Amino acid sequence: MTTVAPPYPAHWEADVVLRDGGTCHLRPIRRDDAERLRLFHARLSAETIYYRFFAPYPRLSERDLQRFSEVDHVNRVALVATIGEDIVGVVRYDRLDREEAEVAFVIRDDHQGRGLGTVFLEHIAQAARERGVRRFVAEILPDNIRMLEVFRHAGYTGSTSVEEGVTRMELALQPTESSLAVTRSREQRAEALSVERLMHPRSVAVVGAGREPHSVGHTVVRHLLDGGFTGRVLPVNQNASEIEGLPCAPSLSELVSPVDLVVVAVPAAGVLEVVDQAAAVGAHALLVVSAGFAETGAEGRQLQDELVHRVRANGMRLIGPNALGMVNSDPSVSMNASLSPVVPGRGRIGFFSQSGALGVALLEAVVRRGLGLSTFLSAGNRSDVSGNDLLQYWADDPATDLVLLYLESIGNPRKFSRIARRLGRDKPVVAVKTGHAGQATPLGHTVRGSGLSPDAVDALFDQSGVVRTATVAEMFDVAKVLSFQPLPQGRRVLAVGNSDAMAVLAEDALHEYGLELVGPPTTFPVDASAADFERALAAGADDPAVDALMTLFVPALHDSGESVARALARVAGRASKPMVVVIFGVEGAERLLRRLSPDGVPEVGSVPTFAAVEDAARALGAVTDYAEWRRSPAGEVGELPDVDSAAARELVDQILDDVGLEDAAAGSVELDDETIGEIPGCYGIDVWPRREVRDAGSAEAAGDTLGYPVVLKTVWPTLRLRSDLGGIWFQLPDSGAVRRAFGEAQAELSRLGIDRYVVQRQAPAGVAVVLTTQEDPLYGPVVSFGVAGMAYDVLQDRSYRVPPFTDTDVDALVRGPRAARLLEQSPGVEPLDVSSLKNLVARVGRIADDLPEIASLRLRPVVVSPQGTTVLSATMRLARPLVRTDLPARRLLG
Repeated sequence: MTTVAPPYPAHWEADVVLRDGGTCHLRPIRRDDAERLRLFHARLSAETIYYRFFAPYPRLSERDLQRFSEVDHVNRVALVATIGEDIVGVVRYDRLDREEAEVAFVIRDDHQGRGLGTVFLEHIAQAARERGVRRFVAEILPDNIRMLEVFRHAGYTGSTSVEEGVTRMELALQPTESSLAVTRSREQRAEALSVERLMHPRSVAVVGAGREPHSVGHTVVRHLLDGGFTGRVLPVNQNASEIEGLPCAPSLSELVSPVDLVVVAVPAAGVLEVVDQAAAVGAHALLVVSAGFAETGAEGRQLQDELVHRVRANGMRLIGPNALGMVNSDPSVSMNASLSPVVPGRGRIGFFSQSGALGVALLEAVVRRGLGLSTFLSAGNRSDVSGNDLLQYWADDPATDLVLLYLESIGNPRKFSRIARRLGRDKPVVAVKTGHAGQATPLGHTVRGSGLSPDAVDALFDQSGVVRTATVAEMFDVAKVLSFQPLPQGRRVLAVGNSDAMAVLAEDALHEYGLELVGPPTTFPVDASAADFERALAAGADDPAVDALMTLFVPALHDSGESVARALARVAGRASKPMVVVIFGVEGAERLLRRLSPDGVPEVGSVPTFAAVEDAARALGAVTDYAEWRRSPAGEVGELPDVDSAAARELVDQILDDVGLEDAAAGSVELDDETIGEIPGCYGIDVWPRREVRDAGSAEAAGDTLGYPVVLKTVWPTLRLRSDLGGIWFQLPDSGAVRRAFGEAQAELSRLGIDRYVVQRQAPAGVAVVLTTQEDPLYGPVVSFGVAGMAYDVLQDRSYRVPPFTDTDVDALVRGPRAARLLEQSPGVEPLDVSSLKNLVARVGRIADDLPEIASLRLRPVVVSPQGTTVLSATMRLARPLVRTDLPARRLLG
């Protein structure tokens, strides 16, 4: 009998960042790894071997090598960690029974302490869950402290016992809040450290440092020197002896000094050779400013993929290719490793831009706005280091208080949402996301396609607390307020000015951006004195009914306006509330309202000025929305009783196996009513039964079985989902009423070719709503909610959220649509049981988060009544999904 070899699980391959910021590659073991395993074992110390095998084991026999390298990827699974071509660690499990497996791993001595053990456990657990293993057991010698710590601090539930001098540990592999928190914390520290190494190099080698002053490599060398870089600048050019007065080496391998960062400015065809040289000299990262990669087409994309693979496989990180570069204004570094001749002064803003082409213009805009930066990075094609990495770094960076993002694409939006939500509680994140209309992916970026509407994408930003602006100019407007002024405590704004026309504009603009004007604007004559302004604004600053101040000033003829500007600065300096100023015709107004640090950089207390009322109101409104989000509780992911996710998983897998759907390209399957009810039922979601009928007799029989009163409705989608269009007969109390209704239905609808109907129990009177979830290739599960009818179908009045849901997310989803006011209590009317609706929403979020195989689930109609919430109909489509971008096991996207 011929046994078919199991397929190689390529989706288990992953590049990961280790505790020290370096990288390695994880993959399933292969048969051709036998020789690598032998070399790996030969480099292990006697102590490490004893900890693994409980006995001296100086060499592996041929039989050992065959047994260890040949696995079935189901009952016997092994993953190896590689750097270059060398194996530096191995983890494996052997199944003991249907749900339990024994796990063990060993790490080369020179790579112990880098966090590889915890990464191994995350990935082998992910593979085990996929193969139906629910529990790991491990036997560990008591003095193997490092291994014991890996298991004890993983966050999984488990138990520990000691038998015959060996510690036996058992771990349940279902991810918990604790295990996820541990994983995310380790991920954050590792990725933050990898970026810190980028931003604080002690030496920078520039490969391709040309002799021509305007060449790319020469420009980088000059900018490093002009910027006062505190480390060593090491030009590399095989045809030059010196660049900008610095001795030039012909290759990286011939440099005497160690290298932390390598800037690559050679033609694309020569970049891979530089990668190999950089790995050989122990560099931490490469900044590739060279173009000619994925932005040029299929051949360039293939070269870019190989570049990323080779960089990560050798333990390094990559910025670019096609990148503008990066800047660190820390005086201890003073690094301008970029092509930009313009470098803003030191400030407290971290700025990430994907666009190299716009990078210089963006930095010039920062300078014009009087803003300073802590760090800046332009990632170009964003093939490795991304905005998510920078967010992880800025979360702990004491030099950064505000984050700006210019995003052309988001490769891992689930991770972005999670990181931004955590960071935003302490530091504002302001983003421009281009491609809003079509969500087009820029050339060179590797991003999965998405079918989400722009409204759903906006909801992702809202849920994360990210301040999204439509333009770069608006981003900098918001940044001015957030950089220099305190956050408002509410939405009430006092407007003071000397122009009635500007006051009218302010009233309209404040209303448009969700702000409340405190009384009519206070207006003075055009020749009002500085004392008039100072007195009115100071009173507003002291008034507890005022949350923010807006000044509208037009200088009188022959008045420079300087005295008023100084008065505004004095009020702002004393106030604990934000102030924005709209000022016309005052030369140097921005300068007069700035508060400068000893080195001349604007700092907290400076007053942001605007040339248009609308710009000021928009910026203040965005800041107020952010402050409101930040004050709101973060919420908790609550426990849901009556949830059996394992049973649901088995049902889904069985259905997909039965219909032969093997991968994401195999299509999808629509479920029938009976099967649909079983899967939601595993999550405590009760879909009311219904009976399809084709004649009066079967309709009567259905009513008798289900119990009266019942409803008769057509299965035609347009009519059965819209009671306002007909096609539904309510409150049928007995079989006679059912027969009469069926006769009416035939008379009215047979001319349309409708001959199929369903009978269902009558739900209590209430408000009909719609709950859906869809599995998006890029964003993962996205849940939407709306009130059924015209608002939902015609006006697209829907709210969106990405699970997992906190109670705050559930509340925001239910309150989101404008028509949700119909769910609120009205005088004299029994209140609807909205709490039961929120419970249902939480369960839909859980099922969507647990089961990526649910391509779509629609609950419609769902009736919310005073007696509870009733799910009358459900449709579900299953498919083999793509691997989600934000799994419990850490990985860098390819």
